Amino acid sequence: MANTPQSTQMANAIRALAMDAVQQANSGHPGAPMGMADMAVALWSQHLKHNPTNPQWFDRDRFVLSNGHGSMLLYALLHLTGYNLPMQELKNFRQLHSKTAGHPEVGITPGVETTTGPLGQGITNAVGFALAEKLLAAEFNRDGHAVVDHHTYVFLGDGCLMEGIGQEAISLAGAWKLNKLIALYDDNGISIDGQVQPWFADNTPLRFVASGWNVIGPIDGHDVEAVSSAIAEAKKQTERPTLIVCKTHIGKGSPNRANTAKAHGEPLGAEEIALTREALGWTHEPFVVPDEVYAGWDAKASGAAAEAAWNERFAAYQAAYPELAAELARRMAGDLPKQFAQVAVDTVVAAHTKAETVATRKASQIALEAFTAALPELLGGSADLTGSNLTNTKSTPNLRFDMQGHVVKNEAGVGGRHINYGVREFGMAAIMNGVALHGGFIPYGGTFLTFSDYSRNAIRMAALMKQRVVHVFTHDSIGLGEDGPTHQSIEHVSSLRLIPNLDVWRPADTAETAVAWSVALSNRDKPTVLALSRQNLPYAPKRDLGDISRGAYVLSEPADVGLKKKAVAVIIATGSEVQLALKAQRLLADKKVPVRVVSMPSTTTFDREDVKYKKAVLPAGLPRIAVEMGVTDFWWKYGCAAVVGIDTYGESAPAPVLFKHFGFTEENVAATVQAVLKRK
Repeated sequence: MANTPQSTQMANAIRALAMDAVQQANSGHPGAPMGMADMAVALWSQHLKHNPTNPQWFDRDRFVLSNGHGSMLLYALLHLTGYNLPMQELKNFRQLHSKTAGHPEVGITPGVETTTGPLGQGITNAVGFALAEKLLAAEFNRDGHAVVDHHTYVFLGDGCLMEGIGQEAISLAGAWKLNKLIALYDDNGISIDGQVQPWFADNTPLRFVASGWNVIGPIDGHDVEAVSSAIAEAKKQTERPTLIVCKTHIGKGSPNRANTAKAHGEPLGAEEIALTREALGWTHEPFVVPDEVYAGWDAKASGAAAEAAWNERFAAYQAAYPELAAELARRMAGDLPKQFAQVAVDTVVAAHTKAETVATRKASQIALEAFTAALPELLGGSADLTGSNLTNTKSTPNLRFDMQGHVVKNEAGVGGRHINYGVREFGMAAIMNGVALHGGFIPYGGTFLTFSDYSRNAIRMAALMKQRVVHVFTHDSIGLGEDGPTHQSIEHVSSLRLIPNLDVWRPADTAETAVAWSVALSNRDKPTVLALSRQNLPYAPKRDLGDISRGAYVLSEPADVGLKKKAVAVIIATGSEVQLALKAQRLLADKKVPVRVVSMPSTTTFDREDVKYKKAVLPAGLPRIAVEMGVTDFWWKYGCAAVVGIDTYGESAPAPVLFKHFGFTEENVAATVQAVLKRK
C-alpha cells in the first residue's frame, strides 16, 4: 500500500532533520532515524497518547527509543509534534548544554522518558514502565473507572536484541503477560560492522514467541498504514506483549548510503545529502519544515483534548473514591506518606533499644518490615536469592499473574509486591529503573554484592537519571566464607563509591541499617546501594543516633573505654569491621593508648557534609587508620596513615579462618595503630 502524500512528507521531514543535524554536528547516526521515520509516523500520528504541552501528564503513553543512538528521530518527533524543543536546539545537536545530546536524556529534554544509549537497557526500562502501569491499574482502577490505562511503546534494533539484557527483559515481559507493552523492531540487518547476518542469525520472531510474546510480521516498516494496522492489532492483546517486526532500510532515501554501515554512525556528507533531498523530493533548505508538514504533525490540540478527557474521568474517580485518588496522586508525585518520618524514627529507635546481634542483611529485613508496612509504594524483589538477600517481608507477598494476565490478589484484594526476577541481575536493575521512571513505586532488589558487576551499567544509569532505586547487595566480603573468591567482594564497594550521584552504605548494625534505609527512601534524586553482611554482627552502642545519617560519626571516644586522655589517633571503620575497631580500641586502652573510633557507614554521604562537621569527626593532626575488608586504595583520600584492608582475592574457608589469615583481627588493628604512632 502506497503511503499518502502527507505521511510521506511527514516522514521525509524526520529524514531531513536527521541528516541536517548530524551533518551540522559532524557527528551522529542519521541512518536509523531515516529508516524508522515511517514507523514513527504510524505510531506518533495515529496511536500515541501524549500531550506536548504537558509532558508529565500521568496517563500518557510512554515511548522509549531503545536504540538511542538514533536520537535525532526522537528529537525531530518532539519538535514537530509541539514539545518545547525549538529548531535552534536541533541545530545545536550534540553541542555543549543543548537539549539535544548525542543520546536522549531524561530530565534534560521534554518528552524523553528515559536515558537510552547503552543498548538493551531501553527495552528493559520499557518492561519496567509496563510493569508499573499494570500493577498500578490492578491496585487503583475500579469498575467504570480506568484511571490508569496507557501503553508503553518501544523502538529497538538489532543491537538491543544482541545484548544479553535484551533477552532477560523479553523473557520477563512474557512471563508477566505485559499486554500493554508494544515493541517495534527496526529490522534493517545493519550494525556498525556491516551486515549482521554473520554474527546475528537468530530467528528473532520465534525467540519472542518462545518467550510468550505475540508477534506480528515481518511487515514493511516503510508502509505507514501497515505499521498502523499492526499497532491497532497489538493494542487488542489482553494477555501478551507484542513485537512488530518492521523490515526497513537504514538510511532510507540516500542513494548511495542506504542499506550500508556507512549510514549508521557518520554524517552522509553534503554531496550525498543533496542527492538524498533530490531522491526524496524534499526541496527545502536545511532545518526548514513547511507549515503544512508542521500542521500534520502538531499534537498539541489532540493531546490537550486527551488529557482533558482523562481529567474528567479522574474527577469522577475522585468523587467516587477520594482516598484512592489521593493515594494515587501522592504516589505519582513521589511524595512519601506523612507518617514516614515518624516510622523512620521509630524503626531506628527500636533497633537501638533491642540492640540485636544479627547480620546486616537480616537488619535490612527488620527495617523493611516496618517500611513496607508503611509505604505501599515499596516494590521489592531479588535475582533468585530471596532467602539470602532477605528482601521479602510480611507486607510483600510474591507477585503472581494468572493465566489471563491479571495480578493475583489475596483475600483482602491486595496483589504481591515481591518480584522473583530469576537469575537476571542486569535485567532486574534496568527494570527497576523503568519502574522508578514511570512513577508510583520505589523499587528495590537484591543479589550478592559480587554480582553488582552484572548490574553495574544499570546502576550507573540510575545515578545519571537521578532515580530513587535501592540495591540490596548482601554477602559483602570475605565474611561469606566457604564460597570462595568468586563470590567474595574485594573491590566492589570502593568501585561503586566512584559512581557519581550514587549513595553507598555499608552499615555496621541494626540501627545503622535502619538509618541507611531511611535515607535511601528519602533521597528523591539518587539511587542507593546497601552493602550488607552475611555474618552476624553485634550491636555497637551509640553516643548519638542523629549523626548516623550524616554518613560518619564518632562512635566511641577514649572515655568510653575508661581513659581520660584525649585521642591520639582515629580508627575509621565500616560495616563488620566496626567491631574490630572497637575491640582494638579496648586493647589499646589496656596499653594506655587512647583512640577515637569513627563509624563511616556511607563515605558518599559524609563527603557531602560541611567542612566543620568533617573536622569535628576527623580532627586535623590526628593520624587516621582505616579498617575495611576491601581494597586499600580508596582510603588514602581521607589522609590515612595506614589501611587494614585486602588487595588480593579471597580464599575458600570458614569466615573466622579467613579473618585471621588476612589480618582482620583486633590484635592486628591495634598493632597497626601502634606502628603508626611510633612513626609519628
